[in-house]
Amino acid sequence: MTLSLSIRDVSHHYGDRLVLDSVNLDVPQQSITAIIGPSGVGKTTLLRLIGGFETPDRGRIEVEGEVVAENSRLVIPPQSRGVTIVPQDGALFSHLSVGGNVAFGLKNRRSAAARARVKEVLEIVGLDRYEKHRPSQLSGGMQQRVALARALAPHPRVVLLDEPFAALDAGLHEQVREETVRALRATNATAVWVTHDQEEALSTADQVAVMIAGRIQQLASPADLYQFPVSRQVAEFVGDVFVIAGTSVGSGDHVRCALGDMVPISRACPNGPANIVVRPEQLSIVQDGAAGSVSVQVVGSKFFGHDGIVEGTFSTGERVVIRLQADQLPQIGSRVGVVARGSLLAYSD
Repeated sequence: MTLSLSIRDVSHHYGDRLVLDSVNLDVPQQSITAIIGPSGVGKTTLLRLIGGFETPDRGRIEVEGEVVAENSRLVIPPQSRGVTIVPQDGALFSHLSVGGNVAFGLKNRRSAAARARVKEVLEIVGLDRYEKHRPSQLSGGMQQRVALARALAPHPRVVLLDEPFAALDAGLHEQVREETVRALRATNATAVWVTHDQEEALSTADQVAVMIAGRIQQLASPADLYQFPVSRQVAEFVGDVFVIAGTSVGSGDHVRCALGDMVPISRACPNGPANIVVRPEQLSIVQDGAAGSVSVQVVGSKFFGHDGIVEGTFSTGERVVIRLQADQLPQIGSRVGVVARGSLLAYSD
C-alpha cells in the first residue's frame, strides 16, 4: 500500500493544554479519510499541522514519503508541500473571477497550460459555464465547488477539507457533498476530510478515524467501525446506541442481560460485569409473550415518515430504543415482546 500521508506520534499544545496526544494516521493514495469526533478534540488542529500552518511539538509528518515536519521543525513550508485545503467558508477572492480563483495556486497561471487546467477542473465540478462570473454571483454551494476546483487545480498530493459544507442548508449540503466526492474520485485525489456529520463520514470515506481526547481511538473502514467499535466510548459516538448492564458468561461470547440469558456478542468479553451496547435497529418487536422474547412497556414513540423510534422500559427499569418501519409503531402504553437480532456489542467494566 502506497501512502500519501503518514503521521507518527504527533503531539501539539496550545499553551499548557495538550490538544493532540501521540496521533498516528496513515492515509493511502487515492483514498478519502474522514476524521470525526466531538468538538474541541483537535481535528482542525491536525489539518493545520498537515497543511503546514502550524508545526507539531513532537512527532513526524510525511507527505508521499517526504518528511515535511518533525519535532518542532518545519522541514518544508506550506506552499511547497503539495497540500491544498478547502475551508468551511470557501475563502474565495471577491475581486477575481471564478477562473481567476481557480488559477490562483497555479504556476504561470496566465499560460495556456494553466488556462486548460482551469477549464478541466471547472468541468469536473460542473461549473465550466461560470468561469467569467464573480463569486458574489454564485450560490453558497457553487462557491464551495469553486473552492474545491481551486484545491484540485495544482494536482495536489493531499487535499484537506475542513467541514466544507457546514454553512449550507441540509438539502444543498447533501448535493454538494455528492458532487465533491465525485470530483475527488474523478481526479484520483487523496483527501482528508474533517466532519461532524457521521452519516457523511460513513457514506463517503474509505476509512474513518475517530478522534477523542486528542487521540485517534480507531481507524477502520466505515463498516468495521460501525459493526466492531474498539471501545464503548467509540460505540457511543458512532451511530445511535443505548447501554444496558449485563454479565459476560460461558466462553465470553454470550451475555446475560435484560434481553435474555444467553445473548450472543460479536467480540469476546472477559467473564464478569459488562456494558451491553445495543443499536436500535438490532431489535425487533413481536407479540408480548412470544417465545424467546422479553416484555417491554412502550412509553414513547417518534415518527420520522420513512421509519420511527419506539422508546420503552424493560422489567429491570432500563431504557430500550427500537427502530422500526413507520407503519409498525405500537401504541404508547402497550406492552410488546422484543427480540435481539444478530450479535450485540459488549465491553468489560
